[in-house]
Amino acid sequence: MTETVSLTLDDARALSLRTLIGNGFSEAHAEAITATILAGQRDECHSHGLYRLLVCVATRRAGKVSNAEPLISDAAPGLVRADAQGAYSLLALARGLPLLAHKARTQGIAALAITHCYHFSALWPEVEAIAAQGLVGLAMTPSHAWVAPHGGTKGVFGTNPLAFAWPRPEGEPFVFDFATSAAARGEIELHRRAGKPIPEGWALDSDGQPTTDAEAAMSGAMLTFGGHKGSALSAMIELMAGPLIGDFLSLESYAYDAGQGATPYHGELLLAIDPETFMGGAYAHHAGRAEALFDAIVGQGARLPSQRRYEARARTAATGRVSIPAQLYADIVALTV
Repeated sequence: MTETVSLTLDDARALSLRTLIGNGFSEAHAEAITATILAGQRDECHSHGLYRLLVCVATRRAGKVSNAEPLISDAAPGLVRADAQGAYSLLALARGLPLLAHKARTQGIAALAITHCYHFSALWPEVEAIAAQGLVGLAMTPSHAWVAPHGGTKGVFGTNPLAFAWPRPEGEPFVFDFATSAAARGEIELHRRAGKPIPEGWALDSDGQPTTDAEAAMSGAMLTFGGHKGSALSAMIELMAGPLIGDFLSLESYAYDAGQGATPYHGELLLAIDPETFMGGAYAHHAGRAEALFDAIVGQGARLPSQRRYEARARTAATGRVSIPAQLYADIVALTV
């Protein structure tokens, strides 16, 4: 059995900040990155938790990520632009979110376009932040060209996650966040680190043949989920979060990386919708109809997306602790030795 290290939430936060600041990140960026890393670890999303410190530091050491302050601009009545200036996306999101929320409440719908950013994080904390404002949220982003289109064998798409959040009158929002690839890149990497095979249908090797070898998958191409349907969604996200906002496609991000294995460099598109504006004076009625949908799902024993995360969140809140593999802890500590 793999040995683990148990950390209090305060210790996990201190470990993340010490690692990031000790490797040249500014305090503002370190705080923003740590907040989303801890959210992932808290919810037992291990591929988006403290493990991500490894690639954040590697990207910083490669000289590929800046400490620049984001430039927030009121680009149009329904559009906020946040130029990350070569830094990670999370501080740009934090700085742009208040104006995005204001515009959505004023007009009913608004967009935030984050450009020139490195992006490593899950999208569910980002749409949850929109839902916390009482708004419906949608987020999408490309990555590196790791994923083959349906019927192909070479990477064209990124893992291209899509996330959605619907605020609810009581309790946590309805949220889904999934890669349009069959699995997240980080999941394959965690299998590789653990020496475990990946499931069939996740990837091809460098010869274009199906593989369950995580190492071969990392040097080959990932597959889309749902065949041609996932492929079409990936293409939509490439267009919406690439050319539409004036930023890189996954192919361009991969070329920009030049083989250094850094965090993908591209943009992100987020939409915020005010349900009260859309529903008018009938907000309570229509919000109730949405709850009837959720009741019809769980009432027959089915699960809502994010239920596993919310259960993990409750466990973490009760214990105040998180656990990570001992080897990962050692690898993180070694980053500041």
